[in-house]
Amino acid sequence: MAFCSWCDHEFYQKSSKQIYCGPECRQEASKEKIFERYEIEKRRKRVGRDKKCAGDCGTYLSIYNDVGMCDNCLINKKKFNNFIKELKGYFEYQQE
Repeated sequence: MAFCSWCDHEFYQKSSKQIYCGPECRQEASKEKIFERYEIEKRRKRVGRDKKCAGDCGTYLSIYNDVGMCDNCLINKKKFNNFIKELKGYFEYQQE
């Protein structure tokens, strides 16, 4: 008996090198590893480049900022989106 490296369920190994209980767990683990490698490579390519905020404030961002916006622009954008949702809900309520 062994424990799956992905879902941690107990299973019978068909081979001494088997670490996943089935193809679903193996595929999910592979997808996660590929995604992690992609993220690392994406950050590695950013080294040495200037990255500006997408909110048009001109702030330079860290290479580790995956959002693309500085905190000030991101907070303001969240407030704006919340306001739009409330406004939309108000108009939908008025139409009923």
